[in-house]
Amino acid sequence: MLTYICTMSLSDQISEQIKTAMKAKDQASLRALRGIKSALLLLKTQEGGAEVTEADETAVLVKMAKQRKDSLSIFREQNREDLAVLEEEELAVIEKFLPAQLSEEEIRAEIESIITQTGASSMKDMGKVMGMASGKLKGKADGKLIADLVKKLLA
Repeated sequence: MLTYICTMSLSDQISEQIKTAMKAKDQASLRALRGIKSALLLLKTQEGGAEVTEADETAVLVKMAKQRKDSLSIFREQNREDLAVLEEEELAVIEKFLPAQLSEEEIRAEIESIITQTGASSMKDMGKVMGMASGKLKGKADGKLIADLVKKLLA
């Protein structure tokens, strides 16, 4: 059964998870899964019939996770713990479908490697390094963390 799920498309996995959440009466998971399914359907209709790649689907999930994190921090600042809990629950479900995130040390090592490859030596080269780093680490690391590390390493 496990190998079957691994070979399923993301949309199929989401549909299966929705059924499981409905049977378990898990409202938090159900809410997040329906949001993911909606975003994926919207992506497919926006593409005008073009094939949606796994990278496109991952990009949608990354965007959704970032939105939840941003909302979470705002709700915490405003002492709206009730809304923060909802965002945390949805974020946890979304992150199950994302590739594993790299640790800060792993990201730093990748960026150092890119800096060496490009011969970057100052902040003037930040755009060149960020372009490569963003492409190489897409979906595996937060863009803000990448930018912060690039700034530190080039400063």
